[in-house]
Amino acid sequence: MVDDAVLAEIERLIPVAPLHNPANLTGIRTAQALRPDLPQVAVFDTAFHTTMPESAARYAIDVETADAHRVRRYGFHGTSHAYVSRETARLLGKAPEEVNVIVLHLGNGASASAVRGGRCVDTSMGLTPLEGLVMGTRSGDMDPAVIFHLMRVGGMSADEIDTLLNKKSGLIGLCGDNDMREIRRRIDEGDERARLAFDIYIHRLKKYIGAYYAVLGRVDAVAFTAGVGENAAPVREAAVAGLEELGLAVDGDLNAVRSDEPRLISPAYARVAVAVVPTDEEMEIATQTYALVNGSGK
Repeated sequence: MVDDAVLAEIERLIPVAPLHNPANLTGIRTAQALRPDLPQVAVFDTAFHTTMPESAARYAIDVETADAHRVRRYGFHGTSHAYVSRETARLLGKAPEEVNVIVLHLGNGASASAVRGGRCVDTSMGLTPLEGLVMGTRSGDMDPAVIFHLMRVGGMSADEIDTLLNKKSGLIGLCGDNDMREIRRRIDEGDERARLAFDIYIHRLKKYIGAYYAVLGRVDAVAFTAGVGENAAPVREAAVAGLEELGLAVDGDLNAVRSDEPRLISPAYARVAVAVVPTDEEMEIATQTYALVNGSGK
């Protein structure tokens, strides 16, 4: 529930969320001014990931420095990962506590999570949404020394590198397009630059599927969601191709079906279910808000 202490904490955390917290504070305060009688709830995109163990949340840097500057892995897209992991369990006819799910939220921003028994144990985004998968305009994982190299050799400023990695990298940096539909059209026409961008995107995605399979030990389902995950059948097919030894497979006919409903796209014989689960972050926010306002839990 939003009160003065919560507002103060959101304001104090502006340095680790400089794009989002000021705008959200403005929204909250405006609503308070217009309707002071209405309760407000803050639902945090990072909350689902607070169950990560320290071994997953910590970076391997000096502990005192990390603590002094709040440097750790927070993760994002949490409302989506929470909703989709639960919906995937429901699709399998099981309770969330009974299943282990790898959730792949693939939109212009993209992230993966490893969810064990309904609780997040690892996620690909870190201190900021820049870490992890290749995204529409963000680089995802890379050697941090690239930044020092660009400063020393390229003469770039910190702000220029920030813009490069967040707005001019990922798919758009690799091939000039960040719309997967356009990239696939270009590939069909023989565009090698678009093909390379797609291959890099898929390579990173496969690495995270394999990594989170290892983290979880047992995987019951891999769930694709968000704009690319829900609509780009070639991405789903390519991400799973070659992972048959892990029990993963996609049925071509099922994968080609377009639907707004949660569905399985894996063949009956597959050990691990592959699902397409449309996300509904607004519903997740509303559900959590309703539960909190009515005193039935967090």
